Amino acid sequence: LFYIGTDGFRAYTAETARVNQLMKDNPLFPEVMMEDSKERQYSISEFKNKYVFITFLYTSCGTVCPQLEMNMAQVYDLLPSKYIGEEIIFLSISFDPERDTPATLETYRKAFNSDGETWRMARIIDQNELDLLLERFGVIVIPDGFGNFTHNSAFYFVNREGRLVEVMDYTKIEEAAAKVTSILEREAGA
Repeated sequence: LFYIGTDGFRAYTAETARVNQLMKDNPLFPEVMMEDSKERQYSISEFKNKYVFITFLYTSCGTVCPQLEMNMAQVYDLLPSKYIGEEIIFLSISFDPERDTPATLETYRKAFNSDGETWRMARIIDQNELDLLLERFGVIVIPDGFGNFTHNSAFYFVNREGRLVEVMDYTKIEEAAAKVTSILEREAGA
């Protein structure tokens, strides 16, 4: 029973089991339409042949989301600048599209020094498309009935083909930056 409950002794929490399953499945980022803080609309194919480093958030969050984005900013700053925009794009996706309008995302973007190009903040307006993406990437979002959400947080790393290849602990900034840099440098040397 313990073997089954721990995903073959590999997971000691439900979150670890979720991440292990995602890494096994390597889900494809679905062709959903995003709208960013500049009111541009596009799908993930906008970033064809680039890696995408992703977070999921909502801007009225007063707990984990600001820390998640501050940590993302640090990962962004730790990567060699020659890769930013050329080989990798950063993308913060809101799961609260009603409140997170382009104007709200623009304010949030500025608060974290995102340039709006190599690090974009976007929402998915269509609820069915948003639900599909959240389900595919194992993002759990539970409304609390008061306008807030309980949700899991991580860094999600999508490869050039649009497949999720890494889910990283958002509190381990240097580890995430080193892993991403290693992947980018390995490809550059190939």
